[in-house]
Parts: sequence; structure tokens; C-alpha cells
Amino acid sequence: MPESRRTPSRAQRPGGRTGPGRVGSAGRGGVRPATADTHGAGIPAVRRRPRLTGRATVLVLVLALLTISYASSMRAYLDQRSHIDDLKSQIALRQARIGDLEREKRRWEDPAYVRQQARELNYVMPGETAYVVLDEDGKPLDSEAELSDPSTVAPQAPTAWWSTAWRSVELAGHPPKREAPPASKIDEKIDGTE
Repeated sequence: MPESRRTPSRAQRPGGRTGPGRVGSAGRGGVRPATADTHGAGIPAVRRRPRLTGRATVLVLVLALLTISYASSMRAYLDQRSHIDDLKSQIALRQARIGDLEREKRRWEDPAYVRQQARELNYVMPGETAYVVLDEDGKPLDSEAELSDPSTVAPQAPTAWWSTAWRSVELAGHPPKREAPPASKIDEKIDGTE
């Protein structure tokens, strides 16, 4: 086989210079990279640089350190946000409780509410007689009626006098059905037999 002629690369030229005052790839010290005979063909092998250089290693370490510090900072930030949200919900609950207590205080300023509370404790006004209704077991019945908070009662829109008058005319034309009269004695039956 005929030998092919190749031009030597700049690094392989004698002196390693490529131009006036310039240094070739061999470096300033004039040291050329080590060549080895590959495949016995006389082609010099250029030593390859490793994939992970010192700069790349430092860069990876710095990025890892930044990632770890950022992750810990983010975790602390998220913990603080959840703590702040918990505190805000506690504040809202306490403000609602304060509102309830203020409404209760305003109710105690109403004389009708004070009277109702006193009656629940079996107090009576001077000159009144207290009666306690007992069930068949002899236990007192609880009253179902309660006074409501005036601020929670919806105001009723006033009605015109003619609508009230017209309702009374309709009621007179179509009277309600009669119900059985209430018992006059405690043990009396509704049909009148004892």
C-alpha cells in the first residue's frame, strides 16, 4: 500500500510556533503532549482530557451547596408560612369569640333578657305567683320559648293598611276550621269524659 502524505499538525511542527511571537499548542514551556504509537502505524495519539476537570468539580460542588442551602431555606420559609396561617386562624377564632361575648354583653343590657334569665332561675316579680308545670313523672317541663338577640331578628317590612283590611275580609268569607277546645282539667279527656 502506498503511504499517504499528511501535513503535520501545528503541535507536531518543529519549534511549535505558528507565527511570529506566537506559541503553539505545546505551551510556553515548549513541552509537547505525549504521543504514543497507536496501531503501529506511526500515528501519534493525543492524550484526551478527562471529562470531569477540576473546574467542573468545583462548579458541581458549589451548585450542590447552593441547592442544599436553598432547600433548607425554602423548608424554613414554608414552615414559617404554615405557622403564620395557624396563628391567623387562631386570631380569627378569638375575634369571633370576642364578638360573641360582646353580643352576650349587649343582651344582658336588655331588661327583658335579664327578666327571662331570672325566671329560668325560678325568680318571680313582686305580686306574681309562680307555677311549675309537671309531666306525668312529676318532673318539671322546660319552657320552649326563648328570647332572641335583637340584632339577629330580621326587621319586618311594614304592610299597608289596605292589605291588612283585605286579609280580614278574606278571612271573614272563609273562616278557619274549628279545633277541639282545650281540656279544662288536668286529667280530663278531650271528648269530655273523665
